[in-house]
Amino acid sequence: MTKIEAVREDFKDKSLLDLALTHRSWVNEHKGVRDSNERLEFLGDAILEFTASKEIYNQFPDKEEGYLTVLRANLVNTQALADVAKKLDLGTELFLSKGEIDGGGRTNKSLLADTVEAVIGAIFIDRGLDDAERFIKDNLLSEVSKKASEPLKDSKSQLQEIVQSKGLPAPKYQVVEESGPDHNKKFIIKVVINGKAWGLGEGKSKGEAEQEAARQVLVKKVK
Repeated sequence: MTKIEAVREDFKDKSLLDLALTHRSWVNEHKGVRDSNERLEFLGDAILEFTASKEIYNQFPDKEEGYLTVLRANLVNTQALADVAKKLDLGTELFLSKGEIDGGGRTNKSLLADTVEAVIGAIFIDRGLDDAERFIKDNLLSEVSKKASEPLKDSKSQLQEIVQSKGLPAPKYQVVEESGPDHNKKFIIKVVINGKAWGLGEGKSKGEAEQEAARQVLVKKVK
Protein backbone atom coordinates (compact mmCIF):
# COMPACT_ATOMS: atom_id res chain seq x y z
CA MET A 1 0.00 0.00 0.00
CA THR A 2 1.39 3.40 -1.00
CA LYS A 3 1.33 6.33 1.40
CA ILE A 4 -1.49 8.07 -0.44
CA GLU A 5 -3.47 4.80 -0.38
CA ALA A 6 -2.99 4.72 3.38
CA VAL A 7 -4.32 8.27 3.62
CA ARG A 8 -7.32 7.28 1.48
CA GLU A 9 -7.97 4.23 3.65
CA ASP A 10 -8.60 6.46 6.67
CA PHE A 11 -11.31 8.49 4.93
CA LYS A 12 -14.90 7.65 5.73
CA ASP A 13 -16.01 9.57 2.64
CA LYS A 14 -13.45 8.79 -0.08
CA SER A 15 -14.97 11.43 -2.37
CA LEU A 16 -13.66 14.13 -0.03
CA LEU A 17 -10.09 13.10 -0.77
CA ASP A 18 -10.84 13.10 -4.50
CA LEU A 19 -12.14 16.64 -4.10
CA ALA A 20 -8.99 17.64 -2.20
CA LEU A 21 -6.88 16.31 -5.08
CA THR A 22 -8.86 18.11 -7.79
CA HIS A 23 -7.17 21.13 -9.38
CA ARG A 24 -9.30 23.76 -11.08
CA SER A 25 -7.68 22.94 -14.44
CA TRP A 26 -9.25 19.45 -14.31
CA VAL A 27 -12.64 20.96 -13.47
CA ASN A 28 -12.44 23.12 -16.58
CA GLU A 29 -12.04 19.98 -18.70
CA HIS A 30 -14.71 17.96 -16.83
CA LYS A 31 -17.63 20.33 -16.42
CA GLY A 32 -20.22 19.34 -13.85
CA VAL A 33 -18.33 16.37 -12.37
CA ARG A 34 -17.19 18.09 -9.16
CA ASP A 35 -15.73 21.35 -7.91
CA SER A 36 -12.05 22.18 -7.43
CA ASN A 37 -10.18 21.84 -4.15
CA GLU A 38 -9.97 25.60 -3.56
CA ARG A 39 -12.62 25.77 -0.82
CA LEU A 40 -10.98 22.87 1.02
CA GLU A 41 -7.62 24.61 0.62
CA PHE A 42 -9.06 27.75 2.21
CA LEU A 43 -10.33 25.73 5.17
CA GLY A 44 -7.16 23.67 5.53
CA ASP A 45 -4.98 26.77 5.46
CA ALA A 46 -6.85 28.18 8.47
CA ILE A 47 -6.64 24.89 10.39
CA LEU A 48 -2.93 24.57 9.61
CA GLU A 49 -2.17 28.09 10.82
CA PHE A 50 -4.22 27.57 13.99
CA THR A 51 -2.60 24.22 14.80
CA ALA A 52 0.94 25.41 14.14
CA SER A 53 0.35 28.59 16.14
CA LYS A 54 -1.06 26.68 19.11
CA GLU A 55 1.78 24.15 19.07
CA ILE A 56 4.64 26.65 19.05
CA TYR A 57 2.83 28.98 21.46
CA ASN A 58 2.75 26.13 23.98
CA GLN A 59 6.28 24.90 23.27
CA PHE A 60 7.96 28.31 23.48
CA PRO A 61 6.30 30.26 26.33
CA ASP A 62 9.26 32.65 26.61
CA LYS A 63 9.38 33.70 22.95
CA GLU A 64 7.85 36.91 21.59
CA GLU A 65 5.30 37.18 18.80
CA GLY A 66 7.86 38.08 16.14
CA TYR A 67 9.92 34.93 16.78
CA LEU A 68 6.81 32.73 16.79
CA THR A 69 5.68 34.21 13.48
CA VAL A 70 9.00 33.49 11.77
CA LEU A 71 9.20 29.99 13.26
CA ARG A 72 5.68 29.19 12.07
CA ALA A 73 6.54 30.43 8.59
CA ASN A 74 9.60 28.16 8.56
CA LEU A 75 7.50 25.17 9.61
CA VAL A 76 4.56 25.54 7.24
CA ASN A 77 5.95 27.37 4.22
CA THR A 78 5.48 26.33 0.59
CA GLN A 79 8.62 24.19 0.56
CA ALA A 80 7.67 22.34 3.74
CA LEU A 81 4.16 21.64 2.45
CA ALA A 82 5.47 20.53 -0.94
CA ASP A 83 7.86 18.13 0.82
CA VAL A 84 4.88 16.56 2.63
CA ALA A 85 3.06 16.17 -0.69
CA LYS A 86 6.07 14.40 -2.18
CA LYS A 87 6.43 12.13 0.85
CA LEU A 88 2.78 11.12 0.48
CA ASP A 89 2.98 10.79 -3.33
CA LEU A 90 0.12 13.26 -3.75
CA GLY A 91 1.47 14.44 -7.10
CA THR A 92 0.78 11.10 -8.74
CA GLU A 93 -2.88 11.21 -7.67
CA LEU A 94 -3.74 14.80 -8.60
CA PHE A 95 -6.62 15.44 -10.97
CA LEU A 96 -5.04 17.87 -13.45
CA SER A 97 -5.71 19.00 -17.00
CA LYS A 98 -3.47 17.66 -19.74
CA GLY A 99 -1.94 21.12 -20.12
CA GLU A 100 -1.17 21.34 -16.41
CA ILE A 101 0.41 17.88 -16.47
CA ASP A 102 2.52 18.76 -19.50
CA GLY A 103 3.60 21.94 -17.71
CA GLY A 104 4.97 19.99 -14.74
CA GLY A 105 1.96 20.36 -12.46
CA ARG A 106 2.61 17.09 -10.64
CA THR A 107 5.88 18.49 -9.26
CA ASN A 108 4.89 22.17 -8.98
CA LYS A 109 5.73 23.22 -5.41
CA SER A 110 2.97 25.79 -5.07
CA LEU A 111 0.33 23.44 -6.46
CA LEU A 112 1.49 20.60 -4.20
CA ALA A 113 1.48 22.88 -1.14
CA ASP A 114 -2.07 24.01 -1.90
CA THR A 115 -3.12 20.36 -2.22
CA VAL A 116 -1.77 19.48 1.23
CA GLU A 117 -3.85 22.31 2.70
CA ALA A 118 -6.89 20.94 0.84
CA VAL A 119 -6.24 17.45 2.26
CA ILE A 120 -6.12 18.95 5.76
CA GLY A 121 -9.48 20.61 5.11
CA ALA A 122 -10.89 17.33 3.85
CA ILE A 123 -9.68 15.43 6.93
CA PHE A 124 -11.31 18.05 9.15
CA ILE A 125 -14.68 17.67 7.42
CA ASP A 126 -14.40 13.88 7.30
CA ARG A 127 -13.20 13.13 10.83
CA GLY A 128 -12.92 16.36 12.81
CA LEU A 129 -10.29 18.67 14.25
CA ASP A 130 -8.40 16.07 16.31
CA ASP A 131 -7.55 13.99 13.26
CA ALA A 132 -6.68 17.07 11.20
CA GLU A 133 -4.33 18.23 13.95
CA ARG A 134 -2.80 14.75 14.20
CA PHE A 135 -2.06 14.79 10.46
CA ILE A 136 -0.43 18.22 10.77
CA LYS A 137 1.65 17.27 13.80
CA ASP A 138 2.80 13.97 12.26
CA ASN A 139 3.74 15.48 8.90
CA LEU A 140 4.75 19.09 9.59
CA LEU A 141 5.34 19.69 13.28
CA SER A 142 7.22 16.57 14.31
CA GLU A 143 10.57 18.37 14.34
CA VAL A 144 9.64 21.73 15.86
CA SER A 145 12.56 21.67 18.30
CA LYS A 146 15.04 20.82 15.55
CA LYS A 147 13.73 23.59 13.32
CA ALA A 148 13.84 26.06 16.22
CA SER A 149 17.50 25.23 16.83
CA GLU A 150 18.41 26.15 13.26
CA PRO A 151 18.84 29.70 11.92
CA LEU A 152 15.38 30.97 11.02
CA LYS A 153 14.80 32.63 7.68
CA ASP A 154 13.58 36.19 7.97
CA SER A 155 10.29 37.41 6.54
CA LYS A 156 11.81 38.82 3.34
CA SER A 157 13.52 35.51 2.59
CA GLN A 158 10.31 33.60 3.27
CA LEU A 159 8.32 35.88 0.99
CA GLN A 160 10.94 35.65 -1.76
CA GLU A 161 10.67 31.84 -1.73
CA ILE A 162 6.87 31.89 -1.90
CA VAL A 163 6.82 34.41 -4.74
CA GLN A 164 9.43 32.45 -6.72
CA SER A 165 7.50 29.20 -6.23
CA LYS A 166 4.47 30.85 -7.84
CA GLY A 167 6.46 32.09 -10.84
CA LEU A 168 5.91 35.75 -9.93
CA PRO A 169 8.48 38.56 -10.21
CA ALA A 170 10.53 39.38 -7.12
CA PRO A 171 8.84 41.60 -4.50
CA LYS A 172 9.64 45.30 -4.70
CA TYR A 173 9.91 47.47 -1.59
CA GLN A 174 8.93 51.11 -1.97
CA VAL A 175 9.22 53.93 0.56
CA VAL A 176 5.78 55.43 1.18
CA GLU A 177 6.78 57.85 3.93
CA GLU A 178 9.96 58.96 5.70
CA SER A 179 9.67 61.22 8.73
CA GLY A 180 11.37 62.29 11.95
CA PRO A 181 14.83 63.65 12.79
CA ASP A 182 17.98 61.72 11.88
CA HIS A 183 18.29 60.17 15.33
CA ASN A 184 14.68 58.98 15.37
CA LYS A 185 13.60 58.21 11.82
CA LYS A 186 10.38 56.46 10.91
CA PHE A 187 9.92 54.67 7.59
CA ILE A 188 6.74 53.29 6.08
CA ILE A 189 7.39 50.89 3.21
CA LYS A 190 5.02 48.96 1.00
CA VAL A 191 5.78 45.67 -0.69
CA VAL A 192 4.59 45.32 -4.27
CA ILE A 193 4.21 41.93 -5.97
CA ASN A 194 3.36 41.69 -9.64
CA GLY A 195 2.19 45.31 -9.67
CA LYS A 196 -0.09 44.96 -6.63
CA ALA A 197 0.57 46.40 -3.17
CA TRP A 198 0.27 43.61 -0.59
CA GLY A 199 1.40 45.05 2.71
CA LEU A 200 2.73 48.04 4.63
CA GLY A 201 5.48 47.98 7.20
CA GLU A 202 6.74 50.58 9.65
CA GLY A 203 10.18 50.72 11.25
CA LYS A 204 13.05 52.89 12.47
CA SER A 205 15.11 51.85 9.44
CA LYS A 206 14.29 50.87 5.88
CA GLY A 207 15.39 47.31 6.61
CA GLU A 208 13.14 47.01 9.63
CA ALA A 209 10.17 48.46 7.73
CA GLU A 210 10.79 46.09 4.81
CA GLN A 211 10.82 43.07 7.13
CA GLU A 212 7.55 44.20 8.72
CA ALA A 213 5.96 44.74 5.30
CA ALA A 214 7.01 41.24 4.22
CA ARG A 215 5.64 39.79 7.48
CA GLN A 216 2.27 41.41 6.78
CA VAL A 217 2.18 39.69 3.39
CA LEU A 218 3.07 36.33 4.94
CA VAL A 219 0.09 36.72 7.26
CA LYS A 220 -2.21 37.37 4.28
CA LYS A 221 -0.57 34.68 2.11
CA VAL A 222 0.10 35.41 -1.54
CA LYS A 223 -2.34 33.64 -3.85
